[in-house]
Amino acid sequence: MALNVMRARGDGKGPVRRRRAAELLPVMRRSIGKIVRILVALCLTTLTSQVSAQTKGATETEGRQVLQEELTASGPAGALKGTLTLPDDGETLRGNTPAFLIVPGSGPTDRDGNSPLGIAAAPYKLLAEALASRGFPSLRIDKRGMFGSKDAVSNPNDVTIDRYGDDLVAWASAIQARLPAGTGARCIIPIGHSEGGLVALAAVGRLPNACGIILIASIGRPMDQVISEQLRANPANAPFLAEAEAALATLKQGERVDQSTLSPALLPLFATEVQGFLVDTMSYDPVELAATTQVPMLIVQGLRDIQVTQKDARMLAAAAPKAQLALIPDVNHALKVVETDELSANLSTYANPALPISSAVVEVIERFTAEVMGRQAKEID
Repeated sequence: MALNVMRARGDGKGPVRRRRAAELLPVMRRSIGKIVRILVALCLTTLTSQVSAQTKGATETEGRQVLQEELTASGPAGALKGTLTLPDDGETLRGNTPAFLIVPGSGPTDRDGNSPLGIAAAPYKLLAEALASRGFPSLRIDKRGMFGSKDAVSNPNDVTIDRYGDDLVAWASAIQARLPAGTGARCIIPIGHSEGGLVALAAVGRLPNACGIILIASIGRPMDQVISEQLRANPANAPFLAEAEAALATLKQGERVDQSTLSPALLPLFATEVQGFLVDTMSYDPVELAATTQVPMLIVQGLRDIQVTQKDARMLAAAAPKAQLALIPDVNHALKVVETDELSANLSTYANPALPISSAVVEVIERFTAEVMGRQAKEID
């Protein structure tokens, strides 16, 4: 099956070389539990949205001002909150200009793409500002139960992929209420990053007037396979590997793991409070979802990503032969440029919000969106 592959020009100068996964994947933490930290938030079950425009402000990026304002949607017990980023002429957006909905990755990841686990690269904030500087509005969100959306639910761990999808439906409606398109509803393009790609794939068919989907550094295999590969890649995990894989097999069958039977090193990975989410996530196959997605799809993968590999991107693209696949040299999981194979250089970008995201990432998104807009114009004609 032929792939529609765009090999995007990177911003770095060095050749693309890959280290063995065993050298790269034990990067963020030394214990098994910290290799894959899955702390999750609840999602919206009420589809009624309320919009507010608060905390307005202007930011200058690439020599052009962009506007930022708070947007809210109704959660079960309180407000869900996010940041809407607009071009400086946002009040006069053309009706056929899509709005992006940035879907965050796993764990306690906030609307900017930062995490208290040590990530401060602000990739979502920088992406939103770069897109606004090129004329595109976007919304980036806090998950229910966390950060600005902490009052939306009482337990941020009681979650499913489907409920995350409910959130996206509500947020899409909130965007459309805030940014009316004149005739009809403004079209929405979700941008799912990492685990957010799975959420976007599962939900895109339910979004009101979705006109595309963008997957950045998104997994192409069920979660149990991804976790197993990451564990196997680190030789230090050998003493616990059989035990961990037995636990994964139990969760894959929809059953819970008795924590009292686990080694201490495995307790964070298989914490009781996240097992329900793991069971649910493992039931989804991203390839199957990609194969049934009806809207245009762009798959973006950085070739210096030490968390998700181009293998996943190619699997997704093979399942959706009309999708565009952009493989971008010298770009890592935080969407930053890394010009060397040195692990320390790659990881240092995770804590550097002053480092811009790759312009190549923004450029492929802009080109894809222009094609979507052109397709819409032809349909209207």
